Amino acid sequence: MANYSNGDYDWATEVKKLQEAKTGVKGLVDAGVTELPRLFVHTPEDLHAHPIHGGQLELPTIDLSGAERGGARRREVVEEIGKAAAEWGFFRLVNHGIPVETMDAMLEAVKRFHELPAEEKTPFYSSDIRKAVKLNSSLPVKENDPACWRDILTCNCRDDRIDPLDLPKACREEVQEYAMKHMVGVKEMMSDLLSEALGLPSDYLSNLECMKSQLLACLYYPPCPDPHKTLGTQKHSDSTFLTILMQDNIGGLQILHDDQWVDVPPVHGGLVANIGDQMQIISNGKFMSAQHRVWVQESVPRVSVASFFSPSARAATTKAFGPIKELLSDDNKAAYKDYYFLDFMNHYKAKGERVASPLHYYKI
Repeated sequence: MANYSNGDYDWATEVKKLQEAKTGVKGLVDAGVTELPRLFVHTPEDLHAHPIHGGQLELPTIDLSGAERGGARRREVVEEIGKAAAEWGFFRLVNHGIPVETMDAMLEAVKRFHELPAEEKTPFYSSDIRKAVKLNSSLPVKENDPACWRDILTCNCRDDRIDPLDLPKACREEVQEYAMKHMVGVKEMMSDLLSEALGLPSDYLSNLECMKSQLLACLYYPPCPDPHKTLGTQKHSDSTFLTILMQDNIGGLQILHDDQWVDVPPVHGGLVANIGDQMQIISNGKFMSAQHRVWVQESVPRVSVASFFSPSARAATTKAFGPIKELLSDDNKAAYKDYYFLDFMNHYKAKGERVASPLHYYKI
């Protein structure tokens, strides 16, 4: 590795080298890197801009048992979700219906894929947005921005569909079982519950088709030689409508709540849901999209699986989204402009890795 402490560093060259190697951050670890490459060093301002909450502040936990239509706890769960979505933007889900065995198998399959020999993963390495399944790293797009210490296998399930033959053999069965069988069901329940929490008919968000597609991000954060100088995921809010995350037992997720970083420790069998920027817009600010980040570890890898929900292929290109008209009144005027999904995502991506949120651009 180059000795960056002596000034031997050219940002564009280092980004290009990592792109062309097609082995990701895991490739650096496999090559025996012993110090953090300069490309991955984040500024002290990025790392320590907010204090870390030292108390026992805990994420709201939503028990979904009895929350099915006609269920005994339906109204109670709707109220809990509405409160958590408005005050935190994040909440934990338990008793969500996905078997623990399925969740464990999915995490193990993601780890198995990312730890394959480089030559078996290279065919999947791509930055082509048209590919349904691709592997890449969090490389920055703006000059001198730092990279994040992670690799991502993304599986784009447009309209709840994906060709199984596009999926790597190492995780093919598990992705189909977890994402296409069980996560679709959880998403549909959350769509109903969030609709009701907004005071709308249960099928309202479903009819909008705003969460019909699922981008499954299979994330791998390799062991890091100096984890205190980098991040696995930069501070950001999610750009889509809703995210549902499964994390392993390592930890590292933090959310920004009341201007302090709050740890979100893993709970075996639990999921973490969070409101995305576009859900904040269509709820006219009633639901909050919270910023969050991920730390990495020195000696062990971290694995997580995030399901990002976005519009159907049809709605993504033809439907204008904006504050839901039924939520507006003389006392609650629209706070955001209408937009098209693809324009929103292109604006988000154009701002680069360091953008925390593009929401201010859409404020009226």
